[in-house]
Amino acid sequence: MKNHIVSVGSTFPEFKKLAVVSLDKDKEFYEISSEDHKNAGQWLVMFWWPKDFTFVCPTEIAEFNKKFEDFQDRDTMVIGASTDSEFVHLAWRKNHDDLRGLKFPMLADTSKSLAEELGILEANEKVAYRVTYIVDPQGIVRWVAVNDLSVGRNVNEVIRVLDALQTDELCPCNWVKGEETLTA
Repeated sequence: MKNHIVSVGSTFPEFKKLAVVSLDKDKEFYEISSEDHKNAGQWLVMFWWPKDFTFVCPTEIAEFNKKFEDFQDRDTMVIGASTDSEFVHLAWRKNHDDLRGLKFPMLADTSKSLAEELGILEANEKVAYRVTYIVDPQGIVRWVAVNDLSVGRNVNEVIRVLDALQTDELCPCNWVKGEETLTA
């Protein structure tokens, strides 16, 4: 049976997973749930990458980190995720200069249950595709972008779409924050 990718208009699946949130001893791990962003009344951007200790992934993770304040300004929680364990995430953060100072959690979907429920596992290696979800404060998926394993995503586009969704208005092609929206 083939899973279909959870898409726009669907409720984002419930989850409770360990994540790496710090490099400080005894503060490395924290349990994150699907309720966290809803309880805070926040939007959620969850982005997935295939494997830790690879080449394209850290460029994306570092870019999300550089733009972290932009997401905070938009009342949006950012969570990075892969099917690697929390221990692999921690080792990678300690090992990679661009990942040591991450301001958002690295979720460990070690059982692959969330990735499977989302329908984003690559068939052969069972690693997650490069998928980005924007989820509204009610837990409804409002945007999904899926990249092949070899192509990194555009974080500015994630922010642009988030801005457009948060206007709750009609936004034309290539619209950016500050421009006029459309009236029906």
